[in-house]
Amino acid sequence: MKAMLSALVLSLTLALPAAAQERTVAGVKFPAAVTVEGKELKLNGAGLRTKAIFKVYTVGLYLETPSQDAAQILGSDQIKRVRMTMLRDLEKAKITDAISDGIEKNNKAQMPALQQRLDTFKAAIPDLKKGDELVLTYVPGKGTRVESKTGQEISVEGKDFADALFGVWLGKSPVDGGLKDGMLGKDD
Repeated sequence: MKAMLSALVLSLTLALPAAAQERTVAGVKFPAAVTVEGKELKLNGAGLRTKAIFKVYTVGLYLETPSQDAAQILGSDQIKRVRMTMLRDLEKAKITDAISDGIEKNNKAQMPALQQRLDTFKAAIPDLKKGDELVLTYVPGKGTRVESKTGQEISVEGKDFADALFGVWLGKSPVDGGLKDGMLGKDD
């Protein structure tokens, strides 16, 4: 009887979603939670973007309601945040071209409606140095806020733009499949 009860408790424990915990990726710490607009966002997952053999940046995804379902995350109208920390110097053009390519790959048909806002977004992105952060926060009804130490802080309106931007990492054609899994908390 004790063995059966222990097995039941263990199986129920494993079935529960993991509580958000602080994570360290490539030496960069991501706290278990952050507060945005008075709401607590939990660390959904974090990962490392590599290109060839180079470590490019780490990224953490914060959500009000954590999930391992990328489509559900993109479809939800909740506060969400991506915090990127550069592991090498990146010129503005490299960053903005990569994000533009990712948006276009996942949203070809919507590009005419997104292009002007994408151009506004790209104008706010500065050259980034190793250790710099780029924080992208979507707030329902307000838009996507772009923040960096050296860049212009702006907000880009529209949930469709936020969905396209977060789709760079979480869409059907993500920039890096392993990074997507990390952001979804699937690599734990």
